[in-house]
Amino acid sequence: MRYGAGTWLGLAADKLMDEDVYPVCSPRLLQSTRPVERAGRSRARNADPRSVGGQPRGFATWDAWFKHAGAGGVTPHRGLKINNSAAVLQATIDGNGIALARSVVAADDIATGRLVRLFPALSFKSTLAYYVVYRPECLALPRLAAFREWLLKEARTQ
Repeated sequence: MRYGAGTWLGLAADKLMDEDVYPVCSPRLLQSTRPVERAGRSRARNADPRSVGGQPRGFATWDAWFKHAGAGGVTPHRGLKINNSAAVLQATIDGNGIALARSVVAADDIATGRLVRLFPALSFKSTLAYYVVYRPECLALPRLAAFREWLLKEARTQ
């Protein structure tokens, strides 16, 4: 399985599922009187000018989300930048700000109440998706064909 735009040199790719992107925060942060303002102070206090990594090509950005939300002109370039989805969500669960979360990755944390989705009425589809990827010449292998069909069936039920 791969997450991306769906084209990889020399490989066939069948889409498993799309993904939405949205802001999330911890319930504790949401209960504060001004969660967005408090998160801004938290990010500024914990800002690391050496931020880890950059934004991989195609990944949704805060700029794109704000533009989609009709809040163009907001410049969310301050704060800690983390290029690992699990680490981003854990920092958010710990109350360290607001994260732009990928729906598939954040689903369990939202379902269990560790995270709260902000602006649930606003949907923003990622340009990237999850794919089952394989070498085309291997599709004739019964075990690959069975695994591929099982993945596609499971993805349809989600």
